[in-house]
Amino acid sequence: MSSGTAERTLNARAGDPDWSPRCRKTPQSYTWVAAAVGSQSAAGLQIATQLPVMAIDGFNGSDPSPTLEQFQQYVADGLIHYFAGGGRGFGGMGQMGGSSASSEITAWVQENFQSVSIDGTTFYDLTQPVHGQVAANQGLVT
Repeated sequence: MSSGTAERTLNARAGDPDWSPRCRKTPQSYTWVAAAVGSQSAAGLQIATQLPVMAIDGFNGSDPSPTLEQFQQYVADGLIHYFAGGGRGFGGMGQMGGSSASSEITAWVQENFQSVSIDGTTFYDLTQPVHGQVAANQGLVT
């Protein structure tokens, strides 16, 4: 399969002028440059950036992994930089049959972190809480 075919199939955003350079500025201390619901969404981002992306809820968004509590701990530990929070094929809203874990994670991220639009797609910067600091398993801490 050619690179272009893979990008179209996996909704990769390799041509986006803002996304890849922004991710490449992500410090090496992050385990994942981003998290996305479903492995196809995560794969598209990973192909576009050539950086690790966490797949929430497995292949089709129905495997409840990680749990909300685990995801909150990853964020508190500074392991994930962005959450792909919207747009078809980019996590959260575009997946069919997602588990309650992905819905809980998406809601928690949207409530607690600042969004940024990158080429028409909404991402959440997990280093920029809306108010105060976010602590794992405790929601928002002011």
